[in-house]
Amino acid sequence: MSSEVRLAFAHPSERSEATAIDGPLDRISVRDYAVDVEIGAFQAERGVTQRICFNIVVEVVPLTGPIDDDVDRILSYDKVTEAITFELADERLNLLETLAERVADRILLEPQAMRTFVRIEKLDRGPGALGVEIVRARGGDAVEVEAEEALHPELVFLSNAAIASPHLGGWIDQVQANDRPLVLCVGAGDIAAPQTGHKMTQRRVDLLAIEQNAWVLASKDDRCVVVETRTELDWGMRNGQICVWAPSKIMLDAVDGPSAQPSDAVALAAWFAATFDAQEMIVIGADLPIGGPVPLRAVPATQATL
Repeated sequence: MSSEVRLAFAHPSERSEATAIDGPLDRISVRDYAVDVEIGAFQAERGVTQRICFNIVVEVVPLTGPIDDDVDRILSYDKVTEAITFELADERLNLLETLAERVADRILLEPQAMRTFVRIEKLDRGPGALGVEIVRARGGDAVEVEAEEALHPELVFLSNAAIASPHLGGWIDQVQANDRPLVLCVGAGDIAAPQTGHKMTQRRVDLLAIEQNAWVLASKDDRCVVVETRTELDWGMRNGQICVWAPSKIMLDAVDGPSAQPSDAVALAAWFAATFDAQEMIVIGADLPIGGPVPLRAVPATQATL
C-alpha cells in the first residue's frame, strides 16, 4: 500500500505530521469521541439517533516561557468537545460535511489554534464507518469579530379570515411603523389536507399545507417574501424584508422541536416566536394558545387597528 493511501485512512494526527507546515507546532487530539445524534438527509434518518464518531487534531503554536501547569495558558481538550456539543445543539443537520465545517470554524476561533483536522464518521449506516475528513487552517491573523446585536422581531399570526381581509395591507403598515423586523405566520388553508393515517407522513403533509398558505399570503402583498431557513430569516430581518415563515425546514431541523403539531398552527407559531426571542406575537382572527412563551395579543379579524 502506498504511503498516500495509508495516510488517507490513518488517524488525523498522522496526516497532521505528514503535512506539517514550516516551523514547530504542538498538537492536541480527541480520539474516538462518539455521540448519539439525529443527523442525515434521508427520511429514514429523521426522528432517530445514530452514533457518530469524531477524531480531531488541532495544531497549536508552542507556548513561549514556562507553562507553570496553568490550564489557562493552553488550548484545553474541553474547547474541542465543547465545539462539537455547541454545533450539535445549534440545529439538526443533514450533512456530516456541514457539521465538520462548523466544528472546524469554531475550533479556529481559539487564538492558539492554527490548523485543525476534523474526521466524522457514521457508525450505524452499514457494516463499516462512513465519514468525511476536512482540514482547515487559520487565514492570517485572527480578527476579533464583534457579535451582531440580537434582533427581536414582531411576529404576526394571520388566520385565513385575516389573510382575506381588506385590512391586511393596513395591518402590515402599522407593524412596520414600529421599526422592528416583521415575520408573518399562517396556518393551513381552508381546504382540508389529505389524511395519511401515519404520524410522520401526516406531519409533513400538514407542514406543506401551511407552506401552501404562506404562498397564498405572499400573493396578497408584494412586500411579503416566503422564507424557510434561518439564514434567509436573519438576512430578511436585518434588511427590512417582510418574511412569511415556511415552517418545514426549521421545525424538522430543530434539536428541541416544538411539542405543538402543525395542525395547531398558532401554538407552532408561538414556539417559533420564542426561538427568535420575538418582541411580541399578535394573533389576528384566531384564539391565543394557552401559556404562550412570548407576550401575546389577540386582535379580531374585523378590527382595522392593531
